[in-house]
Order: sequence, then C-alpha cells, then structure tokens
Amino acid sequence: MPRLEPGMARIRVKDLRLRTYIGIKEEEINNKQDVLINLTILYPALDAVRDNDIDNALNYRTITKAVIRHVEENRFALLERMTQEVLDLVMSNQDVRYAEVEIDKLHALRFAESVSITLAGHR
Repeated sequence: MPRLEPGMARIRVKDLRLRTYIGIKEEEINNKQDVLINLTILYPALDAVRDNDIDNALNYRTITKAVIRHVEENRFALLERMTQEVLDLVMSNQDVRYAEVEIDKLHALRFAESVSITLAGHR
C-alpha cells in the first residue's frame, strides 16, 4: 500500500458482508454464499478538509452502494474475477488515486475461516 502523502485521505470500508453466487461447483452455482469485502481507498482530500463540504469529498457511501449492487446482482465463477470487478468499479471514480480490494469467501476450505484474494490499482 502506498505511503499516505500529505493531503491524501485513506478511507477503509471494513467487513462488508454480502451474499452472492460464487464458485464452480453445482452447490455454489445454485446457492448464494457469504463474502466479506474490505476496501481501502486513497484520494486527495485537501479541498474537503479546507471547505468542510461533502461536494469536495469522495462519497464512500455511493461507492459502497455500487459495490453492494454489483456483487449481489451478479454471479462469479472465480473469486479473482469478483475482486477485479469490484476494484474496477472503485477505480472508475476519477478521484480515487489508489484502491485495494480484499474479498474473503467464507468457509471455502475445511478448517479455515475463509480464503481471500487481494488486488490493487493506482493512477
């Protein structure tokens, strides 16, 4: 993760629990499963800090709602694909300078709480 430079803000969305179709086995294709999503977003926040105005801030609620809609309304064979699509969605906001997306597929392996994939992007 890049160093937090002066004027940059780091937003973290932690433990966003959603249900979606994820996997390749018949049971996974036919039944929704829980996934846990963590987002880290860096954006320049000087104007937001100076003006104390939502119009100058990155609206993390709008981004999160788009992620929820995308994940819950689609089907994914691979965790890698879902993670990339969420990353692309976050990075589509031009104010985002860096984003990291980690998605956990809960109880994917016996004796493990989860299996996760992390992908990152920057501009």
